[in-house]
Amino acid sequence: MQLFTRSRQLSAPTESGADPDDGPSETTDNPTAPAGTPKPSEETPGGPAPTRRDRWRRNHPRAARGVTVGTTVLAGALLLFALLVPNRVERLSPEAFLRIPAEGVLLATLLLALPPRPRRITAVVSGALLGLLTVLKMVDMGFYQVLARPFDLVLDWILFDDAAEFVRESFGRGGQILAVIGVIVLFVALLALMTLAAVRITNLMARHRPAAARTTLVLGVAWITCVTLGVQITGVPLATKGTAEMLGNRVEQVRAGLRDTRVFERQAAVDAFAGTPPDQLFTGLRGKDVLFTFIESYGRVAIDDPAMAEPIDAVLKEGTGTLKAAGFESRSGWLRSPVTGAGSWLAHSTFLSGLWIKNQQRYRSLTTSDRMTLTNYFRKTGDWRTVGIVPGVRRAWPEGKYFGLDHIYDSEHLGYQGPYFSWTPVPDQFSMEAFERLEHGREDREPIMAEIILASSHNPWSPNAHMIDWDDLGDGSVFHEIKKEGTDPAEVWQDPEKVRTEYRKSVEYSLRSLIEWMERYGDEDTVLVFLGDHQPVPTVTAGSTSKDVPITIVARDRKVLDRVADWNWTDGLKPAPDAPRWGMDEFRDRFMTAYGPQGGKHGGNGGASGATG
Repeated sequence: MQLFTRSRQLSAPTESGADPDDGPSETTDNPTAPAGTPKPSEETPGGPAPTRRDRWRRNHPRAARGVTVGTTVLAGALLLFALLVPNRVERLSPEAFLRIPAEGVLLATLLLALPPRPRRITAVVSGALLGLLTVLKMVDMGFYQVLARPFDLVLDWILFDDAAEFVRESFGRGGQILAVIGVIVLFVALLALMTLAAVRITNLMARHRPAAARTTLVLGVAWITCVTLGVQITGVPLATKGTAEMLGNRVEQVRAGLRDTRVFERQAAVDAFAGTPPDQLFTGLRGKDVLFTFIESYGRVAIDDPAMAEPIDAVLKEGTGTLKAAGFESRSGWLRSPVTGAGSWLAHSTFLSGLWIKNQQRYRSLTTSDRMTLTNYFRKTGDWRTVGIVPGVRRAWPEGKYFGLDHIYDSEHLGYQGPYFSWTPVPDQFSMEAFERLEHGREDREPIMAEIILASSHNPWSPNAHMIDWDDLGDGSVFHEIKKEGTDPAEVWQDPEKVRTEYRKSVEYSLRSLIEWMERYGDEDTVLVFLGDHQPVPTVTAGSTSKDVPITIVARDRKVLDRVADWNWTDGLKPAPDAPRWGMDEFRDRFMTAYGPQGGKHGGNGGASGATG
């Protein structure tokens, strides 16, 4: 408040026309006294007592002048930073800040044209808005680094709660508290500093109106000239209106978000199997155990990236051979996920519902609707017990009821007594063994349809578990020693190459857990469908914009794979680069058609697939 009051005082020129920040305009009668030394009359009894700041300015006029100039320069730099800083980390470069922002020129013109009171109000409002703009750009940076997209002003607020929970689970309660405090302090500081900076520069322009007007005019002409001639610095345009374009895109994003509810309602109303009698569902899978298994962050990058391709390829080839020796065949293709980097629940619900669940608003609409999912349809038949193995769930999950699961095993109900591996509550090998112990291995049971989510390959991939003898798993206590041998995430995340290495190791572990379980416990009546839910974060994908994930069907019964022969998927656990690629929302209807009464007779495309987009 003191600084703001001071800035208002500075906005009024002194009678002599001197800048108040240069110190008092009057000097002592003593010609040998330093410049700025007050007259003796200024300290006469009855006058206002000088403040400590005033005394310091009198005693150190040059230092005071330096502080004034430095503060003004810093204020200008802050405003330019707000206008020019990009909203993506990879675009941060010196060239990005050596540009002329059109928004700055227009704002300066407006401030010079306004009378004093409206000018002060406009300066305060503009500073606060620039602070909010800077916060938005920083949030965008985080979203691009994790989700490869900007923050959605309508739909993404719920993700902050998920982010705080992720920090707590990865770095403890103390780390979460420090992170939240840091974010709040940064937010308040940016708003306050940008507002003070805007007021200070506005006052400076008002005191030196002719010079400010000439400078603004020159910058405006320079901006127009640079746009007309296409002037660039190392490929970066010298003139920019990036902030205005960004805000324009956000306005359209908000409009689209508000329209999306109606669009989604129309899409969700279309279900080609809604009227199918229960005895006509999954006729080609009767008597089989059907396992839909998601491998966290198992994306195309794990197979295509040269730095990962060789070891992952070795795991997949070895697994294909091992399963074939055990009598199993497999087919693989590609699905396009609605998300990348994070948002697994959106991918899971897209796969199961046949609708494109690209944001939290759609997810909420879906899970409060009567739209049937794959799991719901299996339950509708009455011929399968539907269960969920969801070790990543460690608190109330009311949406579980929507997915039609008869029983859900979360992290607290798998019998695991070992440590967390960073975010991952239960290592994948133990999750698969728990499924065998709790459900699949039981005698005199009905067929099972299971949704299994393997979480060991979840970000941040450090420390990693590794495979041990299945007979040694016990209650999971053995993993305490394994965790001690693992890497430190704080150290790993300082180097992108280390992150990519740990990611690759985690995917190898998840694949081996699943392949070895199938070899050990699978039989003639086991049908395994496993897939990735989304690509990993951009740190791992290294610039790739693909949202593809691998998907594989494994079965010993040849008739099961004959049903999808016309899908033209690749033999084995590794899809070929040119294997068919579908939207993840298309799988439900294709699968239900292939394993329905007319399976394989009409190309496996039956039904109306969800609208991708």
